[in-house]
Amino acid sequence: MVRRAHRPKSPAPRRTRIGRREFLIGGGAALLSAGILNRLEREALAQESTGAKRLILFFTPNGTIHQHWRPTVEGGTFFFPAGSIMESLAPLKDELIILDGIDFHGVANHEPGMVAMLTGGGTLNTVGAGQSVDQYIVQELDAGLKFPSLDLSVQTSAWGASTQTRMLYSEPGKHIPPDDDPLNVYTRMFGSLGGSAGDVDQFLLRRQGVLDLVSWELKDLQKKLGAEDKARLEQHLEALQTVEKSLQPPKGTCEPPEPTVGLPHLHNDNFPEVLKAQTDLMVVALACGMTHVASLQCSHTLSPNIFTWLGQNEGHHSLSHSGDANLNGVADFVETERWFSEQFAYLINRLKDTPEPDGEGSMLANSAVLWCQELGDGRMHTCTDVPFVIAGQANGFFQTGQYLNCGGAAHQKLLVSMCHAMGLDNTTFGNPAYGEGPLEVLA
Repeated sequence: MVRRAHRPKSPAPRRTRIGRREFLIGGGAALLSAGILNRLEREALAQESTGAKRLILFFTPNGTIHQHWRPTVEGGTFFFPAGSIMESLAPLKDELIILDGIDFHGVANHEPGMVAMLTGGGTLNTVGAGQSVDQYIVQELDAGLKFPSLDLSVQTSAWGASTQTRMLYSEPGKHIPPDDDPLNVYTRMFGSLGGSAGDVDQFLLRRQGVLDLVSWELKDLQKKLGAEDKARLEQHLEALQTVEKSLQPPKGTCEPPEPTVGLPHLHNDNFPEVLKAQTDLMVVALACGMTHVASLQCSHTLSPNIFTWLGQNEGHHSLSHSGDANLNGVADFVETERWFSEQFAYLINRLKDTPEPDGEGSMLANSAVLWCQELGDGRMHTCTDVPFVIAGQANGFFQTGQYLNCGGAAHQKLLVSMCHAMGLDNTTFGNPAYGEGPLEVLA
């Protein structure tokens, strides 16, 4: 702790602004040494934003069969027919935007689609500099949280790290490795706390105690400031109160789930259990404020997973190439896609049922969630009419409850829209050759 300097007997000339040295002596060292002041400024700005409080990416591989994916439109509304891929999302229709007719221009096939999907085909001299959109948003927001981004996956690593198995990039050709192991994720999140709800409470209490001390020092310092500096300090105090509120999430939102001890996470048949564990951990991490950006990658392009839990015996990638004449193959592929849709619905319901930790409404209402794929019709190896689904109103940024035909719009425009939903103002993302600005149908 920094000691206060001895005050001279004769008063020093009055300063109109307090200097850095005086601020340190007056108790500001605790703030500046920990970087808390800068963080408070960032969090105060975030509170003023009308955009989403968090971004979530959800990936499933190998494209779709459009006739079984598209909603039916009647009388100015849309619905998901019985037996269709998206049927399980029917109760959540008003929380969704179904985006049809988005193209990856200049890209075709599995691996190129996987690379371009979230990078927009960017290079070092473009907006994003070859990063995936999540990493660009992390860089621009600079939130200073426990995890800049929490990148989770299910069975992506058996084939190693390559353009087939990775979707996140920090720069061209440099992958961001996702974490396949729920127990490892659990340890990263709660291991230093002992992994119990009581320990989490003790951790939050310790953080609260630090903030109480800093708040007291700021209030003491406020008495010594001029009007201009006092006004600025009041803003920091208000931001500090916001941080204090965030340390008191609604009951149950910040409690660690049971760890998945002894689960062989790379074993094919454990895919459902691993995906559920990863989903639950991601929601808890977001609710606890450990991160504002998260991704969940279900396998990878050319996925060999066999949906044995559905009674199947053929790999997902193989099924994705079933022609219309192969009725059994098409039916099995649609069944796998319906299962993925159910898992997305589970994620959306978890967010919908979780109160916003430091605000009103649910976490879903304040989130931007993007379900993405790397192909359109997987049988044709094309990156045209690639299916995307947005969930959550992004704190009022998106108008949900819509089915929108984008008419072949470049997916770079969708990536710009996701940046704007998170409060950024870039006009391009990735390769700018295919147009500027956000996706017009979302404006």
